[in-house]
Amino acid sequence: MASLEKRDKEKKRQQRQEEKKRRKEERKANSAGGGLENMMAYVDENGQITSTPPDPTKRKEIDVSEIQIGVPRRSAEDEIPVQRIGRIDFFDTSKGFGFIREEASQERFFVHVSGLLDEVKENDRVTYDVERGQKGMNAVRVRKV
Repeated sequence: MASLEKRDKEKKRQQRQEEKKRRKEERKANSAGGGLENMMAYVDENGQITSTPPDPTKRKEIDVSEIQIGVPRRSAEDEIPVQRIGRIDFFDTSKGFGFIREEASQERFFVHVSGLLDEVKENDRVTYDVERGQKGMNAVRVRKV
């Protein structure tokens, strides 16, 4: 009985191999030829992928020195400082830092003693600019109003 099962399993295995071989030959016969030319794709002058090679008459020369990789540098025009108005929400003079709450948005900004232009205490109304620090936005150039 065990040998009968073995023969059946072997027959099924051979049938699967023959079926696989037949499908492979069928795919080869129906293929359009898997040459390199059939696998090529081109990019036209508009940046679209196409199967036809680009027209050499539409070719444009590009000055390599004009290509910028990364984020373009900021100019002085890009950075227009906006004077913000707020109140000192908390300030620890012994440690030299505190927080300012902006009047318009109620957003809080960290302020360090190095960013102060005038001496301040809690509840003082101040004007300030905001710059990105290590842990977020910091108030700098803080002046009493």
